[in-house]
Amino acid sequence: MLPAAAHWDYMTSRESVEDPRLQLLVDGVVRLAAGDLDARIEPSKHRDDIDAVITGVNLLAEELGHIHADLEQRVAARTAMLRRTQVELEQMAKTDALTGLANRTLLTERIQGAILSSTDGGKAPAVLLLDLDSFKAINDILGHSAGDAVLVEVAKRLRSAVREQDTVARLGGDEFAILIASATQGEILRIAHRASEYLQDSMSIGMETVWAMASIGVCIGTPGYRAETLMRDADIAMYQAKARGRNNVQLFHPDMLDAVQERSRITAELRTAVAGGELALVYQPVVELASSRVIGVEALLRWHHPVRGTIMPGSFIGIAEETGLIFELGRWVLHEGLAQMRRWSQTDPDLPDYCLHINLSAAELLRTDLLDDIRDTLARYCLDPRRLILEITETVLMSRETGQEQVLSGLRELGVGLQIDDFGTGYSSISYLRSLPADTVKVDQSLIKDMESDPRQQKFVSAILQLIFAAGLNATVEGIETAEQAAQLEAMGCLYGQGYFYGYPVPAAEIPDQLRRPARRL
Repeated sequence: MLPAAAHWDYMTSRESVEDPRLQLLVDGVVRLAAGDLDARIEPSKHRDDIDAVITGVNLLAEELGHIHADLEQRVAARTAMLRRTQVELEQMAKTDALTGLANRTLLTERIQGAILSSTDGGKAPAVLLLDLDSFKAINDILGHSAGDAVLVEVAKRLRSAVREQDTVARLGGDEFAILIASATQGEILRIAHRASEYLQDSMSIGMETVWAMASIGVCIGTPGYRAETLMRDADIAMYQAKARGRNNVQLFHPDMLDAVQERSRITAELRTAVAGGELALVYQPVVELASSRVIGVEALLRWHHPVRGTIMPGSFIGIAEETGLIFELGRWVLHEGLAQMRRWSQTDPDLPDYCLHINLSAAELLRTDLLDDIRDTLARYCLDPRRLILEITETVLMSRETGQEQVLSGLRELGVGLQIDDFGTGYSSISYLRSLPADTVKVDQSLIKDMESDPRQQKFVSAILQLIFAAGLNATVEGIETAEQAAQLEAMGCLYGQGYFYGYPVPAAEIPDQLRRPARRL
């Protein structure tokens, strides 16, 4: 049996363990640990040690509540900031930094959205593709800052030309696009022509006045049209606009796609034409008008296609320039033409002196190995550089860039002759004549077409020839077809001529006979 004092301590301890406040305290702590920060324990009236602990736990719960609320507020603020940043980043990723217009990514998304909307009975969307016609010249002459200012102004004008629900985008460089959703064909074309009209007005860039007109292709979708197909066909229509004189609007038609596919076939077949031995040169005489003596021959390229027959250069040279095949063709013409000169000399060493004329495209002037190729080929065939005359269009000579300028100077140093080709079809700026790095000017045949029947045209041609002579250059007139034209040109002081009147382009085998006698008059 326990002593009385011990019995009392034991009973007090037992009662403490059985105190319901302890269970409440334990439950409250468990709730707080589980995340219930609103949990509170009601103190008793005893105000003993247990109540003190309960009060402490309640204070801790309240403090935790404040900390949690502050943390939630901070998390909410950070989350909102992250969302705003994400929206801004997405906006930046879909916006052109210079103009603020939609970029290609956003435009594609909106085209796809417009296509989906049209499946519910709405009108299919249309895409307008625009390319500025003279932007490269602005950049080259005034610099990139001026070019950027032009692009910003173009963006502003295009925005003002469309409806609020339409999307204007910059795809890169000087290429823009407009998405028109839910509109009739008439409305679409009115917007296209309005955009073209708004770009007609000049722009003031610093102290300069420039124009930034555009070629515009329009493709109106139909059910089933995909976004990439809309863009492709609008692009095809835009290039048709460029081909038809620039600064106009062209609506896509399936025939345009057929033409593009035909060009693709020609490109593929042209790639194998050189290796397949399908290319050939014919030669047309260049004569001295006074004596009809042949003083040169122009090498003209022909493509003898195994299925299509003979294809003239006008049908494939443009494609070759666009695809870069012009470099391969240019090399072949140069090598074959100079090799043929060597063969003529070996076959008949007593042939009269003459020059070989070869056309050189603007793209070829940028060929890094051009000078070395010409020098090495002339040396290989033991030919005097003065017997080679390269014909270059006047637009290249009058708007030449630094790289082209260096090549032209190198050709002059090499001793190769330079001739301005197609004079009268490009800038024809009189002020440039004296500074051109050329020896002769070939006057385009279009200028003498009506000369026999139109006295005013005779005076015009005579004036052009006098300007050429005054610049210290000689003139060759191409396209002479009649004796009267030849006589008139000779009377005007023109020294040289070329045309069907003196001879058609002929195979190499016929040239030696023509060199030994005056050109036959047809």
